[in-house]
Amino acid sequence: MTHELIQLRRKFHQIPERGFEEVKTKQLIEETLATFPQDALEVFHWRTGLVVKINGTAPTKTIAWRTDIDGLPIAEQTGLEFASQHPGFMHACGHDIHMTVALHLVKALAEKPARDDVLVYFQPAEESPGGALPMLEWVRTEKPELEPDEFYALHIAPELPVGTVATKPGILFANTSELYIDLYGTEGHAAFPHRTADMSVAAAHLLVQLQSIVSRSIDPLEPSVVTIGKMMSGTVQNIISGHARLEGTIRTFDAEVMKQIKSRIEALARGIEQSFDCRVTIDYGSAYHQVYNHEVLAGQFIQFAQQDATVDFLLSKEAMTGEDFGYFIEDIPGLLFWAGVQSEAGLHHAKLNPDESMIPLVAEFVERWIRARAS
Repeated sequence: MTHELIQLRRKFHQIPERGFEEVKTKQLIEETLATFPQDALEVFHWRTGLVVKINGTAPTKTIAWRTDIDGLPIAEQTGLEFASQHPGFMHACGHDIHMTVALHLVKALAEKPARDDVLVYFQPAEESPGGALPMLEWVRTEKPELEPDEFYALHIAPELPVGTVATKPGILFANTSELYIDLYGTEGHAAFPHRTADMSVAAAHLLVQLQSIVSRSIDPLEPSVVTIGKMMSGTVQNIISGHARLEGTIRTFDAEVMKQIKSRIEALARGIEQSFDCRVTIDYGSAYHQVYNHEVLAGQFIQFAQQDATVDFLLSKEAMTGEDFGYFIEDIPGLLFWAGVQSEAGLHHAKLNPDESMIPLVAEFVERWIRARAS
């Protein structure tokens, strides 16, 4: 089994694809599913994703597991023999491992079904633009029989040793929102600044003002982050820029604080428009709901993991990470946990290289947990 799972992970690793464009990925998932016993399986398709139902022997409830399936627009630098074959894209967030674990779960349950029904969601577009919310809306409007009673998922953790699983009750991942701000002024020759509206200067002022939001407009006891990771303006050294763009992210542990920050960003943008005689537009892009682990289920999971001799449990802290899975457990009880992969390079890094020995270990642990919940 170990060899088969590692080879499957490597196949996925070679074909990372953008969200809602996971054509080859879905094909490999389907080809793998076709090799499993089919008597208990039902497959439902949604865009580039799918839901696999494994019918239970005497079901009274439905348990769900989710894996994400998309890659990231990152040029891989691992030098691995099985590196990405798609230039500019990489499974730099571990979704190749997530899919492998999920397919092991399907196979194990197909060979020996649990008492209760189990769903395995293969969700596209976790990284962007966000697939969980529209997938859940599809389920609730068109396939209500696919809405589970409990929902679970994992995420790899490069900083944790192999064999470690970690989580906590309550808030685990933050509310997150992308942030794109465009400033439009008047371009002109550097010798005649009075005839222009300089968007390099305007963007610089706005960038500095944005950094005052968390420090001066938000309760210091409410963790939050506003980061501008990219700033673009101008074309050459002797032309005053007529357009600038700021790209960043907002992260909070409280949904109301997210609203406060966005309101403050909009107020600052209006001030920049007045100060620099320009027009400012704001696009919040993709936004993810916080991952809030169900208190009771998290307690049961922790007890289960502590009693499992194959893993070491660690009580984790909350993180400003964003995860699309939060939408699935906003109204459905569930949880997400970290699984250690011991990599020097972290998530979303071009040199992320998880220790593959964790794959069979975690796959079997997940199978035992889901069987426990479905029995």
